[in-house]
Amino acid sequence: MSPYLLRSLAFIAFLTLCTPVQAAPKVVVSIKPLQSLAARIMTGLGAPVVVVSGSASPHSYSLRPSDMRALQEADVVFWIGPSFETFLTQPLAATRATAVSLAAAPGIAPLRGRAGGLWDTSPQAPDTGVDPHLWLDVANAQAIAQAMAAALGAADAANAARYTANARTLQVDLEALDTEIRATLAPVRDRAFIVFHDATHYFEARYGLKGVGAVSISPERPPGARRVEGLRARVSQGDIACIFTEPQFEPKLLSAITARARVKTGILDPEGAALTPGPTLYFDLMRGLARGFAQCLASP
Repeated sequence: MSPYLLRSLAFIAFLTLCTPVQAAPKVVVSIKPLQSLAARIMTGLGAPVVVVSGSASPHSYSLRPSDMRALQEADVVFWIGPSFETFLTQPLAATRATAVSLAAAPGIAPLRGRAGGLWDTSPQAPDTGVDPHLWLDVANAQAIAQAMAAALGAADAANAARYTANARTLQVDLEALDTEIRATLAPVRDRAFIVFHDATHYFEARYGLKGVGAVSISPERPPGARRVEGLRARVSQGDIACIFTEPQFEPKLLSAITARARVKTGILDPEGAALTPGPTLYFDLMRGLARGFAQCLASP
């Protein structure tokens, strides 16, 4: 091989090494469980920014100036939709970003909010709307991952194959997670419980758990005296194995319901409030829910 050709090949190799990989889109995600899935899809390409971080609740969140800057700079925004992250509706309308509502993603199996009994007893109870906590069904998480990969591939065609490959790996990991959780919860499927608010419907339906009601009809509104008395009467029947609260909400309320009743209490974190954002959060969240249910519902 001639010295000239060797020099040419060496120069081409040098240019290949020095040419930067096309930058991934700037991605903003509304809540930590979705950000975790997006981080997996973007492995090796970039890191999505989450809006609702720390222990804040999306039910009562107010955007900070840093959130507004991130939204203004974003190329793609992933959120459940206007029925859940209401604080994002107007800001998103004022950005150039492609907003992807994951509630409308292909393959999502929606559930409606539960009504009657110890669930919603308000006049609007017969039509409670679609439950937005859809990430708590692993099958929905798989659909979300596919929708994210498709949206990112459309925004960044040069890296589309990488997003697709990352989504494929995530699908396999989610299937293994589903099998693991199903085994963890099998011994407690017949044990009745009450949740703080109707946030774990998808998880309960996926694994055949026996939720019978919620302490609060709405996370923004504490239950009134009549509802507390009704819950206390239900718990006194003795078949409720556990009452669950959540990290963002006031646990003292449970003492008014559980006073003089032999019932355990536990904590569920369906939105990852107590977890650190990142690619493992979704798996930590789901395992934490399974562990919380299994431990509190186990026979004394």
